[in-house]
Amino acid sequence: MEIAIKLFQFILSISILVVLHELGHFLPAIWFKTRAEKFFLFFDPYFSIFSMKKVNGKWKYKFLSQNLPDTEVIEVNGKKEEVPIDISKLSDDDWRKYPEQTKYGIGWLPFGGYVKIAGMVDESMDTAQMKKPAESWEFRSKPAWQRLIIMLGGVTVNFFLAWIIFSALVGKNGENIFEADKITTPLHYTAAAKKMGFQDGDKILKVDGKVQKDFKKLALDVLLSDEITVSRNGKEVTFPTNDDGKVIAFNDPEPRAFLTPRMTPIIDTIVSKSTMDAGLKLGDKVLAINGTPITYYDELKPLVVPNAGKVVDFKVARNNETVDLHIPVSKEGTIGVVSFKEIEKYNVHRDYTFFGSITRGFTLTIESLTYQIKQFKLIFNKKVQGYKKVGGPIAIVKNMPVDKDATGNVSINWSAFWGFTAMFSVWLAFLNLIPIPGLDGGHVIFTLYEIIVGKPVPQKVLENAQMVGVIFLLGLMLLIFGSDIFKMITGGL
Repeated sequence: MEIAIKLFQFILSISILVVLHELGHFLPAIWFKTRAEKFFLFFDPYFSIFSMKKVNGKWKYKFLSQNLPDTEVIEVNGKKEEVPIDISKLSDDDWRKYPEQTKYGIGWLPFGGYVKIAGMVDESMDTAQMKKPAESWEFRSKPAWQRLIIMLGGVTVNFFLAWIIFSALVGKNGENIFEADKITTPLHYTAAAKKMGFQDGDKILKVDGKVQKDFKKLALDVLLSDEITVSRNGKEVTFPTNDDGKVIAFNDPEPRAFLTPRMTPIIDTIVSKSTMDAGLKLGDKVLAINGTPITYYDELKPLVVPNAGKVVDFKVARNNETVDLHIPVSKEGTIGVVSFKEIEKYNVHRDYTFFGSITRGFTLTIESLTYQIKQFKLIFNKKVQGYKKVGGPIAIVKNMPVDKDATGNVSINWSAFWGFTAMFSVWLAFLNLIPIPGLDGGHVIFTLYEIIVGKPVPQKVLENAQMVGVIFLLGLMLLIFGSDIFKMITGGL
């Protein structure tokens, strides 16, 4: 049931994003009287699940219909040539006879969607039409500024969609901020943090020259940073973030755990029955483990984990008395305790007015875009090798947010769902702007070249670039999907 709900959320999110993104291309095309031949959610190689088209003023529908060719091969001067099909020879019930009407549909391959705009070299690689003189309703006949608006429409919609969602979320739910400037306890720096350049006692002032007021985002900022400014021994020190430390952090199951506030080791949550049976109680303050004194909660785990499957000796303070306990450690190296309520005093809830939520939503959208760009840089970092952490559709589905109640029943966390959708919308906007032929960014670059130079890129160059881009993107999709499958088989997903 859980995987079904996660899969449903993924398909719903992708459907919303794809339809609205393609609508961002479709509407400007219609406004500029450019013919949109097809508008599809998901790809439809060979056949489509559902399609509809307005024929002679009436809507016609098809289910599980085969795609019919838009071209035919004829013999000219003894040579075979591929040309657009002669629609005058088609029967009246053949949808191809009405190219001025858009065909809408749902494909079967859930990796996106598309709008097929007449007279445009796109992933369909329909070059037969391009050999004919340009028609007034074709994309290629429109002024460069109109073509630029059509191509930027999708990413523009993605950006504004994220802005609207973030604004609605903070307007409805408010926002919980973990105020970094109110933390009075020292920070715990793991080996990964020290490899990055931190030293015990450092107080973080700035990351890449900016102050981060929300501690929940501070660890991510550090992982994506180039330099850190800290207060060290009464002096302000700026150092470059060492990538070797990032490598250690990224290889940890909890990459952000390298940076945490130090807390008193007072037990406020116990989830293990064996630990409760051993005598540990809420409010106990851990003084020592196997004879080793501890002062902070982060010192507990390194002493417990090596004793997986064994029994450890705890010395705790309880009601002004010292109590000795013998607590069994699970095979996973845990004892089922948590201590987090001490840091709840740093959490502040903020509510926003209508206009305040719009401003905050915009800030969160820009922040999300900035994070996406910085994370993209890590993919190509030789040391960090972020590409190994890239996940495809299977990884995304697995990490979709769900709520579980005490009985194990699973339900959709709609706030988390819309937060994911907003973040993913920003990611799609950024990804589509990458100047690779086959993506919106590739078309934008060619159009900007035409505006600056004053003449269009040769048609053959566009076709060859599009072919290279499509092959590259298909290869990338196969690589990412294959990586998902490999990780799933080897247990790394």
